[in-house]
Amino acid sequence: MPARPYRCVYWSRQRIDGTPEQVATEIESILTAARRNNAQLGITGALAVGRGIFAQLLEGPRQAVETAFENIQRDERHGDVQVLAFGPAEQRAFPGWPMAYVEPSQIGSQPAASTSTAAVGSTHLEARRLLDIIDSLAVEPQPRRD
Repeated sequence: MPARPYRCVYWSRQRIDGTPEQVATEIESILTAARRNNAQLGITGALAVGRGIFAQLLEGPRQAVETAFENIQRDERHGDVQVLAFGPAEQRAFPGWPMAYVEPSQIGSQPAASTSTAAVGSTHLEARRLLDIIDSLAVEPQPRRD
């Protein structure tokens, strides 16, 4: 029987400086690296970006999730990192998605998708709500159109 996946749900302040285009390019770089690295480590998950906040769910083998999250905490593009949930999960929420993505324009399309610090608490209920929001808005990676 395979081990249950571990899940880490967190939010952080987005600290990428620059024009909207430069920020979008940097986020694309984050997604490209995450998808590559996560596929190698057996991690799946989703990233939501909007209103100056990153909200992310990582799931997979415990050691891989811990290592990925430690790297995120050291990343200068993240500030005020707050863990909402960390522990075993019954099953993966995003199987087959090395990193699904919720675009900034989608954040406001969900009435419950407030990303203020008051709305994103540290309780299991808030982590569940964030998971539901990410799940309802996540999009599969789209091929680049260069």
